[in-house]
Amino acid sequence: MKALRHAAIVSMACLCLGVAVPATATKADVPQKVASTQVEIRNFAFAPNTMTVAAGTRVVWTNRDEEPHVVTSAGKQFASSPALDTSDTYAVTFSRPGTYAYYCSIHPMMVGTIIVQ
Repeated sequence: MKALRHAAIVSMACLCLGVAVPATATKADVPQKVASTQVEIRNFAFAPNTMTVAAGTRVVWTNRDEEPHVVTSAGKQFASSPALDTSDTYAVTFSRPGTYAYYCSIHPMMVGTIIVQ
């Protein structure tokens, strides 16, 4: 009984002060974990240069070179990255199945492909 009275007093104090009281989380409230995979930009190449992922996967590019690179969709299927300096990252979540070719717009010989199933 004492614990119930204490909880009621705390709840009333929170309401009076305008402090939100967290509700019990439901399964729908819990963020779903998104699969993620990495592409390294190293030695003027994407590694791996081709990968197959499930729909909904987040692909993260990380520049390991000393030179800047820009991840650019060959078919404008996703937004291009800004210029990535050393250790910068850029991520795209691929929600639809398909083949997504990309390249570095600064160094067009650098090419890669994401296959989404």
